[in-house]
Amino acid sequence: MTQTLKILVAVILLSFTGCKISYKANSGKNGKDGDLGKSKTNTFTKKPIASSFFIDSTEVKKHLYTLASDDMQGRKSGTEGIEKAAKYIETEFKRIGLTTFDNLETYRQTFSFTPRNSKEQITSANIIGVLEGTSKKEEYVIISAHYDHLGIKKNGEGDLIYNGANDDASGVTGVLALADYFKKKGNERTIVFVAFTAEEMGLIGSTHFGKGIDASKFVAGINLEMIGKSPSFGPNTAWLTGFERSNFGKIVQQNLVGSGYQLFPDPYKNFNLFFRSDNASLARLGVPSHTFSTTAIDVDKDYHQVSDEATTLNMTIITQTIQAVAKGTESIINGKDTPSRVVLAEKK
Repeated sequence: MTQTLKILVAVILLSFTGCKISYKANSGKNGKDGDLGKSKTNTFTKKPIASSFFIDSTEVKKHLYTLASDDMQGRKSGTEGIEKAAKYIETEFKRIGLTTFDNLETYRQTFSFTPRNSKEQITSANIIGVLEGTSKKEEYVIISAHYDHLGIKKNGEGDLIYNGANDDASGVTGVLALADYFKKKGNERTIVFVAFTAEEMGLIGSTHFGKGIDASKFVAGINLEMIGKSPSFGPNTAWLTGFERSNFGKIVQQNLVGSGYQLFPDPYKNFNLFFRSDNASLARLGVPSHTFSTTAIDVDKDYHQVSDEATTLNMTIITQTIQAVAKGTESIINGKDTPSRVVLAEKK
């Protein structure tokens, strides 16, 4: 083999090797994951979905697997496990460069409470970070999810840890990813990022937060809950609770036109989901606060079970949903659109 031919063969082999490495880096496979970075088509719109992600799927996976690990012991409020989760979220807020909220000296809003059907007082904390806005910094948008879950089973055999991967490590993952994104992107309105405690005990963390704010300054609430599985509407879709209670959802729908992603109203009317997640605590104060979800909750076999593990979730769905939330709410965050105040009374 001549020297020239050897060089040519080496170049060809290197090219094939490079292609293989590039594909593996973007495949994103884990459990039921699909391939990240490949062009796909929305089943409903027949429009192509962007072939690249502006949300870092590697960071998404890191957040999810850390928060839903056995080491977090099910993240029940008042336990050592949720304390580990709190420290992780604080570390990420600091890395991103968020500031503290209101007159708090740290990211923690610590308080004590006594849960229903209990005489034991619990001390826990909401974890809050802020990205100050520019032209409309006195107007606030909150992006939230709850970081607590159910802890550990008191008896039984085998797996006893309620890891809460979908409920709601997936949502907290979204909060962290969006904080990172908007820190780089910029924001006209001030964004308050919150990981709420004690949601599973009755929206206690978000209720406490709501008592200390001027709700008139909060123009929108973006809550993320269970965004790790394919919804009943099919791929590249999500649903929104309380869709008919403000025009928040219509604004998001308009912003998503042409993106290959669709937002639908909550299909589970009998579940009263609008009032079962942390968005409700702000909605009761008049804030157009709604929850994004992707899970077919009526048939989800892992809901509030020890089987709610990170390996059951789809990293592509989580990443795409976070991107859709970013794109869908961007006009609100940048002050172009202001949702109507929420309507709590049932429409007749």
